[in-house]
Order: sequence, then structure tokens, then C-alpha cells
Amino acid sequence: MKNFLKQFRSTLLASSPTNGLSPDLLISRSGQLATYYAPFEHVNTAARVVLVGITPGQFQAQKAIEQLRAGLVAGLSDDEALRQAKKVASFSGPMRTALVEMLDYVGLHSPLGLGSCAELFTNASHLVHYTSALRNPVLSGDQNYTGNPAILRTPYLRSMAEEWLADEARQLPDALWIPLGKEPTAVLRDFAERGLIKKDCLLDGLPHPSGANAERIAYFLGRKQRENLSAKTRAETLDAARDELVRKVKRSSAR
Repeated sequence: MKNFLKQFRSTLLASSPTNGLSPDLLISRSGQLATYYAPFEHVNTAARVVLVGITPGQFQAQKAIEQLRAGLVAGLSDDEALRQAKKVASFSGPMRTALVEMLDYVGLHSPLGLGSCAELFTNASHLVHYTSALRNPVLSGDQNYTGNPAILRTPYLRSMAEEWLADEARQLPDALWIPLGKEPTAVLRDFAERGLIKKDCLLDGLPHPSGANAERIAYFLGRKQRENLSAKTRAETLDAARDELVRKVKRSSAR
């Protein structure tokens, strides 16, 4: 697998903080889609849980780049600088709060031996691996890629998932994989069908923990009654997903 840190090291060390991704970090381009390097290649091979987003956003990528630069300037090894860069740019803010609440609701903290999945972001961070369906930041035009066109129907995007995420799947064969959003779910379901991850290790069905999904999250957590839901929220789908997640988590407890 290509060593992008080696390729872009001089650019990373020479650059200064910006509000976007430097053209000098461009990996490849296909039409309106462009992929840039950001230091997200560290894999925590001891992880028992993998949280999978769609692709790093520009703000997240810039935070990781700044942390990597600081680590390298301070004399850290490449591996340690990459580890710290990825950790500092992980889920944060309200999204993390909603995610923790849903993971605790389905009981994931129990097989992990935790009081709450909030510990995955503090003293139990060694148990979790953060990644994306598309490891490096992908932009559509000058905006973060948000799922259109679909990854699996776009050879350019699919090839990156097949190279980078599939490699992580091979390194984490027994971890529990949790996709966040439609596109990561589609990619991981495809991986499960092809045996790249175990079907019972795929914990899909969580509402994406963003503010835009507040109603779905509230229903999932039992805070909003079915009769009070708007027409856009499908209670049956959420009920089925929640029940299946609880079943898979209980099964993982017995392993």
C-alpha cells in the first residue's frame, strides 16, 4: 500500500494552517470528485469496535494535519505522530453524545466491560478504531463529499473503499463494525456479503448521530412516542434495527 506520508511529508511540514485542503495534497481526481491526503492511516489493531463514517471533512482533516505536523516537529516517530493525529480528529461534540447514548441503549458497553461507551473516547480509547468508508478526504467540487454519487456505484470511489477500508477489515477480523450513515452502511453490508467482515460483527441500523436526525434518535432512544412522529420517520424500520442491534450485541457478549 502506498506510503502517502512519505510522499507528502515535505508539503505537510512546510505548510501552515489553512481553512481548506492544500492543492499540494491532492492524491487523485475524477470529474468533480477529488481526493486529498490527510493522516488517517493509523489502524488500532487491538480495537474491539470500529466506528465508520463516510469520509473525513475538511475541518477534521485540517485538525489531523496540524496535529501530525506538531508531532513530527516534536520528534515523534511516524507511527506515534499518525496515531495522535487520528485521535485528535475523532468524533466530538453533540455527535459524540448522541452516538454514546445509542450505543449504551443497545447495551454495547456490557460486552466491552465498560460502564458506558463514553469511555471509548477517554480511558478505553484503546478499544476503538475510528475510520471512514473513504479513508482520505473526498471533495465534490469544493465541498465535503456527502454520499452523491453513491460509493458502490462509482468506480473511482469504490476502488478507494476496496483498497483502504478492506485492508483495515483484514487487520480487524473480530471487531464489531458500526457504520454511521447510508453510504458506510452500504459499503459494510457489501463487505459482509463477500466475507470481508463477519455478518454478526456488523452492527448496522443506528440513526446517524447528527443533529439532522434528532427525531429518529429520540424515537430510537424511547424519548419520543410513535404517535408523535412526523411522516418522514419510519418507526417500523427503527424498531427492527434496534431489535437486531440488541440481538447482535447480546450474541457478542457470549463469544
